[in-house]
Amino acid sequence: MDGNGRGVHLLFRWSASGYTLEERPGDPPEVGAEVEDGDSRFRVTKIAPSPLPGDKRQCAYLLPA
Repeated sequence: MDGNGRGVHLLFRWSASGYTLEERPGDPPEVGAEVEDGDSRFRVTKIAPSPLPGDKRQCAYLLPA
């Protein structure tokens, strides 16, 4: 949860220059859902635990749609 008591999740997103990890509010999107980021669209390929040690947040792994 964030400081306001809301759930948060992570997005693990592919780009041509590598991967980025970003925190987002709320529950993660479902597998197969599309996520927009600026002019780019990504598809959720899996939901898994955060790749960060000791981090209990869920992480949505994204690939370009």
